[in-house]
Amino acid sequence: MSYFLGFFQYISDMGATVMMPIIICIMGCILGAGFGKSLRAGLTVGIGFIGLNLVTGLMGNNLAPAVSQMAERFGLSLSVIDVGWPAAAQIAFASTVGTVIIPVCLAVNIVMLLTNTTQTVDVDIWDYWHFAFTGALVAVVTGNQMYGIIAAILNMVIIMVLGDWTASGVEKTLGLPGVSLPHGFTTAYAPIAMLFNWILDKIPGVNKINFDIEKMQKKFGVFGEPILVGTVLGIIIGVVAGYDFPAILALGINLGAVLVLIPKMAALLMEGLIPVSDAASEFIEKKFSNRGKIYIGLDSAVGVGHPMTLSVSLVLVPITVFLAVLLPGNQVMPFADLAVIPWMFVLITPVVNGNGFRALIIGIITLAAGLYIATDLSQWITPAAKAAGFDMGSATAISSICDGANPLTWAITRLNGLNPIIGIAVVGVIAVAMALVNRKKILKEAAEMHAAAN
Repeated sequence: MSYFLGFFQYISDMGATVMMPIIICIMGCILGAGFGKSLRAGLTVGIGFIGLNLVTGLMGNNLAPAVSQMAERFGLSLSVIDVGWPAAAQIAFASTVGTVIIPVCLAVNIVMLLTNTTQTVDVDIWDYWHFAFTGALVAVVTGNQMYGIIAAILNMVIIMVLGDWTASGVEKTLGLPGVSLPHGFTTAYAPIAMLFNWILDKIPGVNKINFDIEKMQKKFGVFGEPILVGTVLGIIIGVVAGYDFPAILALGINLGAVLVLIPKMAALLMEGLIPVSDAASEFIEKKFSNRGKIYIGLDSAVGVGHPMTLSVSLVLVPITVFLAVLLPGNQVMPFADLAVIPWMFVLITPVVNGNGFRALIIGIITLAAGLYIATDLSQWITPAAKAAGFDMGSATAISSICDGANPLTWAITRLNGLNPIIGIAVVGVIAVAMALVNRKKILKEAAEMHAAAN
């Protein structure tokens, strides 16, 4: 067992840019795409991830100093430090739950596929850490590692179903055919977006407001294009941060570059996935008659390139900082994870059908709630970090936006904190009910596809 777990830990330690090409290549060969085509697909996906990491790193490296200067300029100071998602991932994988999470999640995915409770083959193994993070917090709250493992499994089941339910929007709005996003952080916000999108639909006048990037481009020409939108937003952030004139221009150009380059890197990544996605569809059609469409489950990074997602996210960076100060009871100073705000919006964008006004309203609500969640979870994230050997420096309490502000992680942790048996039972009932509803949907879709083919 130790060798078995060690193998998966070894694969995980390689990181997404090495792990994903290997997985895509192996998967392509299994599905009959051929070694040459599968190898090229895997390498293209790896290069796409490297490109995305470079561009998001550019965004983070430019936003972080601006936010730091904003905080200094306006005298902002809060007691809980946002240490960022890399620290959260370290905490997750260093936990007992993290040591078994990859083989456990692979097994859960296989069982769900065999029982027709998911349409997604989740190859995004690296991001299983989100489920492990939930499990690690539940283990801290309950003092029981087994409760933590069960919580991680139930978290995955819920996210897999939500990934299926939002896949059509991912195809239509984000332009990612054959892809679903069962991402533990991104997908947790989809139900909130659905709820508030429904509420906004019911408000006369408000339900007619729409900020659409494509319409802006047609109306304003070059001034509505992402490169200009990113540059203008960067200049505004630079002014708020109190930068001098050259630094303001540099920030504007860098963020303009981000809005142009991220979609191009995401397109490169999709180029690599198309052969495997096509092979998966052919394989399912040949081997299984009782299956609907099959999706390849990927990191939500492939969807951050939508112009509306990036534009709204950049607008919300300074808003988030000031929300942190204005909200009574919040103790988290957002910093390291401000660059992951676009990841929160990847599925909000298709839920609101690209409506920028709704995305902005839902974003403000989500971030305000997220700051309170991150504050509350810090009481368990801090001991989990210490147990994982994380170097906290001079910080006495830490949290993060990703996954410290995750509403699903918070709900599962809180329920188990009240009573672990009841907590697991409640989450289990919800997960099973969602899976059964999804199974009914899948079988209905399969029957319709079969009837259409005949």
